[in-house]
Amino acid sequence: MAGDGTPILEVDALTLAFGGVRALSGVTFPVARGSITSVIGPNGAGKTSLFNSISGFYRPQGSVRFEGQSIERLAPPKRAKLGLARTFQNIALFRGMTVLDNIKLGRHAHMRTGVLDALFYLGRARREEMELRRDVEERIIDFLEIDHIRKAPVGSLPYGLQKRVELARALAMRPKVLMLDEPVAGMNREETEDMARFILDVREEWGVTVLMVEHDMGMVMDISDHVVVLNFGQVIAQGLPRDVQADPQVAAAYLGSGNVDDLRAKLGADARKVA
Repeated sequence: MAGDGTPILEVDALTLAFGGVRALSGVTFPVARGSITSVIGPNGAGKTSLFNSISGFYRPQGSVRFEGQSIERLAPPKRAKLGLARTFQNIALFRGMTVLDNIKLGRHAHMRTGVLDALFYLGRARREEMELRRDVEERIIDFLEIDHIRKAPVGSLPYGLQKRVELARALAMRPKVLMLDEPVAGMNREETEDMARFILDVREEWGVTVLMVEHDMGMVMDISDHVVVLNFGQVIAQGLPRDVQADPQVAAAYLGSGNVDDLRAKLGADARKVA
């Protein structure tokens, strides 16, 4: 696993139920600092419930520790302030606002300006605004290659660029752990290749740990350091991508049989779509 092997995020025995339906059952895994960890599984396996539990939208039993600190009692904004940022499976941007303004909203959790400072645009507010603009314009927008759309309303952009803007907004939160919920869902091959490159660069150049839910198995197996497999709310396998591919339980979850060769053939077909 990439990084020094020490966990920055620890999920321990998470259990979540909605009425009589158990969405998560004793889910446990570490996310090593500096790694790209992917959570995979068939539809309905509990992946989005897991993400919502880690980011604070659901309150499961069990524990979530971030840099050794228990955060299960913290509201989502406080988790974000600690350095836990996420994107969403369905794009959650303000469509009538410009790209630049959407990205700047990501820094809100870290702003120290008081109401009066902001109202009258006094010293601290002015300094924070200038610092924010420099960081967003000179670092994030340039990094994600979206300078040409910075003043465009988000609603006018094609889907792939909207996903990139959502990534930019998450990066504006200065994350230590970036949670990506299906970052390439609905993208074509070129857009998928670009997003995979950005994810790798976020880890390599920015030192951000990535926790990702994704259905594109070719990309997952290509860029992940650690893979966690969920099925019916339980972890059925985890480890290096090659080890997960060789697990008969994973083949059974995806194909309805334990034929590992069939699973590898499927993953090879997915990888060719990205290549």
